[in-house]
Amino acid sequence: MVVVGSDVHKRTHTFVAVDVAGRKLGEITVKAEHQGHDRAIRWARERFGHVDRWAVEDCRHLSDRLEIDLLEAGEAVVRVPPKLMAEQRRLARTRGKSDPIDALAVARAALREPDLPVATHDEASRELRLLVDRREDLVAERTRMINRLRWYLHRIAPGDPAADPAPRTLDVAKTRRALHAWLNAEVAARPGIDARLARDVLADIDRICAQVAALEKEITAAVKAHQAASRVTELSGCAALTAAKIVGETAGIDRFPDEAKYAMHAGVAPIPVWSGRTHGRVRVARIGNRQLNAALHRIAITQLRCHEPAKAYYAKRLAAGDTRPEAIRRLKRHLARIVFNSLKNTPSTATGTLPAAA
Repeated sequence: MVVVGSDVHKRTHTFVAVDVAGRKLGEITVKAEHQGHDRAIRWARERFGHVDRWAVEDCRHLSDRLEIDLLEAGEAVVRVPPKLMAEQRRLARTRGKSDPIDALAVARAALREPDLPVATHDEASRELRLLVDRREDLVAERTRMINRLRWYLHRIAPGDPAADPAPRTLDVAKTRRALHAWLNAEVAARPGIDARLARDVLADIDRICAQVAALEKEITAAVKAHQAASRVTELSGCAALTAAKIVGETAGIDRFPDEAKYAMHAGVAPIPVWSGRTHGRVRVARIGNRQLNAALHRIAITQLRCHEPAKAYYAKRLAAGDTRPEAIRRLKRHLARIVFNSLKNTPSTATGTLPAAA
């Protein structure tokens, strides 16, 4: 049995091969490009004949291309969370830190942990994730620009209602048009740097609003064309943007063998904190994919406003002694089960009764 661990960086990847006992068999460092990946694969095959699996440190922004090349070459790839690699390096007898030491720690962590996530690449879900990330970046930039614009307006005419639009209205075209007219009149009446810069920032907000709207239309169309994502939108409280976030962050539902592991990945599974007579106590998890957790949280909060079964279940959990965060966590755990079944295209309880416990 041979396992190859990798330490990935922007320009280089270092690979270390170990046997079943964790003994180092060899190492190689290649450039972080297609030719380098091919060289590493040839090295492993010529040196060891067969590699049982390649263990890649789960740094998705650095390891995506490596995983794709390994999968296209027919290799089995697992992802090692950085915290497991760091713990293995701490326990090792080797001192210091280097790329070969880190790659060796990744390989040994893969030997020790039998149920590591298997690397898969779903191009459709990847495209959805990139589109959603781009839209969120633009929305965040628009928020920063709106904040800067409000300070300019305050300096131009403090106390003037025309210079103080209502909160959360500057993403509305009608409000921006009225502000454009007011700023143009202000610049003509009283030329100054504040009014000029405010008009420039407002023009930037117009541009970003158009980009955000175009991306939202593109994401909505992509969700309708994506069978799994369109099934998720059937869940009460889940619109196209949230469904795209869920599908993009899930990155292939087939890599989760059951809904319990999916719930753990989403950070909605309970963590036991009991000892002795406090048996059964749990706490809210702070681990897992926080973006996926946030998407489930949005659905839960929306359902608590307008979905009667969710409201009844929430009230029942509060009456049973759960705190508000724990009751919401239980609802999110149930939603994770529904989402998992929807993505797997299996019958779910999306329209049924919520369980007595989650």
